Amino acid sequence: MKNSEIQDLKLLLATPKKIVIIPHRNPDGDAMGSTLGLHHFLIKLNHQSVVISPNEFPEFLSWIPGASNVLIFEKDKEKTTKILQEAELIFTLDFNALHRVGEMENVLKTLESPFVMIDHHQKPDDYAKVTYSDTSIGSTCEMVYNVIGFLDQKNTLDLTIATCLYTGILTDSGSFRYPKTTGQTHRIVAEFIDLGVENIQIPNLLFDNNSYNRLQLLGKALQNMKVLPEYNTSYITLTQAELDAFEHIKGDTEGIVNYGLTIKNIHFTAIFIENKEENIIKISFRSQGSFDVNEFARAHFSGGGHSNAAGGKSELSLEATIEKFEKLLSKTHPENEK
Repeated sequence: MKNSEIQDLKLLLATPKKIVIIPHRNPDGDAMGSTLGLHHFLIKLNHQSVVISPNEFPEFLSWIPGASNVLIFEKDKEKTTKILQEAELIFTLDFNALHRVGEMENVLKTLESPFVMIDHHQKPDDYAKVTYSDTSIGSTCEMVYNVIGFLDQKNTLDLTIATCLYTGILTDSGSFRYPKTTGQTHRIVAEFIDLGVENIQIPNLLFDNNSYNRLQLLGKALQNMKVLPEYNTSYITLTQAELDAFEHIKGDTEGIVNYGLTIKNIHFTAIFIENKEENIIKISFRSQGSFDVNEFARAHFSGGGHSNAAGGKSELSLEATIEKFEKLLSKTHPENEK
């Protein structure tokens, strides 16, 4: 973060303000952990802070401190719009383009209050007065920790803030397995553990608290997996009917895409999930090595993200989307990008 931006942020936070913090739509562990961690930090600085999520977050994140107080835009548009309009400062975390909040974008575009962006995805838009963007950092939670340090407020770190930030670091690092997990990442986590973070319990809450239906859905997804060895690629499909059959709830498909990369010699994988309500196919991409799924998602599926983890969507049918994907593989062979 540039020194000029640190000074701008210090100035914005110099006096108590009404602040709203926003994660991206369909928030994950990093989005919820970073927004709630920042929320608790700002309260300690005597600000009035509210977290407004564009839509519901997964149930397995509901234990994070402060999650029960998060407002949902799609559930109460009138109330949340009023809060946004009265806010004196807006933080957007774990996304860098306003379209990532869905319908909520229409409200954000009308606001005159300054925005602060904290994000680690590529190609940020230019909507914020203060932008802290760093694609080399593995999680937005790690960046929030850095911001607290930049503001000379490390003394405010406590168990509540640390628990929130640990959650996002753990999830976005793939339990500390992804390439952007650094020595500094582990030093931060060590500091959190020293503050009392339950580093044994939290992974259980996140990953080992499955319902029977979720495990059955996982089994169906793995049965649907197709492997294309000539392209070092695998992919999974889930239809709306299959989701309904196992009483799918938000978060049930989280992490399923990663199974495709556990197969020997597979460097690129995807999951295609039919969503009849939105009339789209939701897509997640993962890769190992230098094949850039961010560029692939941006170029072909109206998406983006990180070099090795990205998302997108298709307005074609599931069958037509898969046909498009397989044709693209013949032109963009991941093996050639290693």
